[in-house]
This record gives sequence, structure tokens and C-alpha cells, in this order.
Amino acid sequence: MGKVPPSFRSMASTQLVKKPTTSPLPPPRDPRSRIAVRETLKPSEDTREPLRNPFKTPDLSDAKSLFNSIASTSRIPLDLKFHNSVLQSYASIADVDDTVKLFQHILKSQPDFSPENSTFHILLAHACRAPDSSLSNVHRVLNLMVNSGVKPDQVTTDIAVRSLCESGRVDEALGLVKELSEKHSPPDTYTYNLLLKHLCKRTDSLSLVYKFIDEMRKSFRVKPDLVSYTILIDNVCNSKNLREAKRLVNALSDAGFKPDCFLYNTLMKGYCTLSKGSEAISIYKEMIEKGVEPDLITYNTLIFGLSKSGRVEEARKYLKTMVEAGYEPDAVTYTSLMNGMCRKGATLGALSLLEEMEGRGCAPNDCTYNTLLHGLCKARLMDKGIELYELMKSKGVKLETAAYATLLRALVKNGKVAEAYEVFDYAVESKSLTDASAYSALETTLKWLKKAKEQGLAV
Repeated sequence: MGKVPPSFRSMASTQLVKKPTTSPLPPPRDPRSRIAVRETLKPSEDTREPLRNPFKTPDLSDAKSLFNSIASTSRIPLDLKFHNSVLQSYASIADVDDTVKLFQHILKSQPDFSPENSTFHILLAHACRAPDSSLSNVHRVLNLMVNSGVKPDQVTTDIAVRSLCESGRVDEALGLVKELSEKHSPPDTYTYNLLLKHLCKRTDSLSLVYKFIDEMRKSFRVKPDLVSYTILIDNVCNSKNLREAKRLVNALSDAGFKPDCFLYNTLMKGYCTLSKGSEAISIYKEMIEKGVEPDLITYNTLIFGLSKSGRVEEARKYLKTMVEAGYEPDAVTYTSLMNGMCRKGATLGALSLLEEMEGRGCAPNDCTYNTLLHGLCKARLMDKGIELYELMKSKGVKLETAAYATLLRALVKNGKVAEAYEVFDYAVESKSLTDASAYSALETTLKWLKKAKEQGLAV
């Protein structure tokens, strides 16, 4: 007794508040917003592993007793970091109401304790993330913060929005960000784009998304940036609304933004998904005309789209262009080409690409092998297919659903029922598919065989 538990000393004051996860989107154009968030959410400088939580139960009276005991006997100054660590530890096992009550107890029993933003951010994140917590608890923490003389800032808004969105409470985040913008601080572009991204994922209603954008622009002067437009374009491309995507590109230009490589890649992906190879090429040409240098993703997207459209020869020309531009083809490049060649019936040519890519030092991945296996079986090149399957087994490559089902059907068609059962065993043992999925495909194949025999179509 008398020593501050090491777990309190080693824990960061804001550990409950997670660092923003890496986004596939480029960072916001104003780096200050990221710096503000990063500084507040950075981990403790103490690199030791945190020990077990000193609070054994969520019981509030036990928590108060433990804190009182440590506070009365400790020789170490009870600074902000210590008090934040206490709250953090307790919040990890207790509900929001009891965590707030422990905070109030600490405040009352420690006259020198002066909570700062980081303290309230622990409580705020807990109130937003707790599964049974209502928005009233969030308001309770914000009121505590204001009444203590601590002004909510952009980081407060960011933590509230991120925590609610991560908990799937996008509607509440939407309402809260408007309230915080009106009373305290509007979001920075990073927080704004995070909420916009979650909103696009949650709803199919573009009108709702655009209403939010207009309201933030008119009421709080928060305007979309290049990242915002990229999120919107990606969303409408995923819903196959390419007309709206083009309108957004024009709106982006009218707003004074210049499309970058990431945005062009996003738009190109939308066309390629719909097998619109000509439109994808037009996007590529527009990039060149506007002085935007294509990257590896640009070429891979274009090659994928052309291959999917059956325009393999054009895809191979862009492969050459890609190499000349200084980009090495990777497994995605080759697999896209193989898929296109198999679709056109040039399966042996696709197989020769496997040797070419390995000769370039590019390792095939599971998708590469499965694409080829599927193509060989569909082309009735069973000897090559079985040879490739054995190679996949030796490398521990997992079977994908389409390749597995096609291989089973091909084996059964060729009277190799025992081999089909062996493939089933491998699919289960390698955990390529769930037992139910693997068995369902085998059962369907065997039913097909029985029916074919009855009709005299199989021996």
C-alpha cells in the first residue's frame, strides 16, 4: 500500500480515445487539423507494457476506496496524467454514470486537481462508445466540461464524431456535430470528411448527404474540399451512378479544385466496374492532358477494366506503357490480364503469363492461382488444371469458391468422383471455405451427376 500502481503511471491520459485509423483517402489538405488530432491522441511516452487494470470490479464504492487509499499514502505527486489514468482504467470496466461519479469524487477530494480537455475527452469517448449509453450521457459530459471552465474545441468535436461513428451511431453524430458547431466549434476538414464518409456508407439517399453538406456550408462555413469530393465520387461510383460522378467532377472544378491522381483513379474504377473500357481510357487520357501523372493503381485499374471488357490486347499495350513509365507489374496486373485471357478462351496464354511474372520476380498470390485454375477447368484442360491444383496444394494456397466449385464439376464430369472428394477434404482442411459451403458445393455437383446419368448425359 502507498505506491501508485504501475498501470496508472504507464497508461496514456487519452488511451481510451483511439488514434484515427489510416484512411484509404489522401490526408486533408490542411495538415494543421491532423496535427491537432494527433497531438491530443498520441500514446504515452512510457513505452512499458501497461499492467493489469487495478480496478478489479466496476463497483463504484470499491473504486472510490482504492483511489482514496492511493491518494492518502502516495509519495508521488498526483498530477493530471495520474488522474486521467485512474479515469481511463475505471472507464474500461464501468458504465458511464459511475465513471462520471468517480470523476466528481476525485474533483471533490483533490482540490489541486484541475481537469483539462484530455480529462473530459476520456469521459466523452466513453459516453459515445459505451453500448448502452444514450446521447444524454454525451451532453452530460459536455455540460460538465463547460461548467468546469473548459471550452470544447475542434478536437472535442472530432472525438465525439469519431467515437459515435465507430459505434455505428451516425445519425447521432450528425446531430451532435451541428450542435457543437453552433455552440462551440465546427469540425475541421478531417472530422468533416470522416463523418461524410460514414454518412455515405450508411445511407443510399444522396439528397440526405447533400443536405448535410449544404447545411454545414451555409450555417457554419464548413466547405467540402478535394477529399470530400473524392468520397462523394467514390460513393456514387459504387452505386453505379456515373452520370452523377461526372457532375461532381465538374462541380469540383467550379469550386476551384483540381482533380488529383486519387480522384481520377476513383472515377476510373467506377467505369471499370461496369466494364466500360472506353470511358476508362478517356479518363486516363484526360489525366495526361491535365498534367496528372498516373500511378501504379491507375495502370492496374485500366488493365483490369480493359481485361474485364474483353479488350486484352489493349490491356497488354497499357502493360507496356506502364513498364515504360517506370512501374513494375505486380500480381494484380498479371491476374487481371489472366482473367481477361481466360474469359476470351486464351487460357494457355494466361498460363504462360504465370511463367512470365515469376521470371520478373513477381510472386503469384492466391487470386492468381485461383483465376488460372478456374480458367483451366472451364476450358476443359483438366491435366493442366490438376497439375496446377497440386502445385497450389504444395504451396498451401486456399481455394476460392468459384475455382473450387468449377474444379469439382470438372472432375465429376470426367468421372473422377474420388478426386472430387479429395478436393473437398483439402478445402475443409485448409479452411478455404466453411464446412457448410464446401459440402454444399460438393452436394450440388453430385446431384448434377446423378441427374445427368438419369438423362444419359454422363456415364
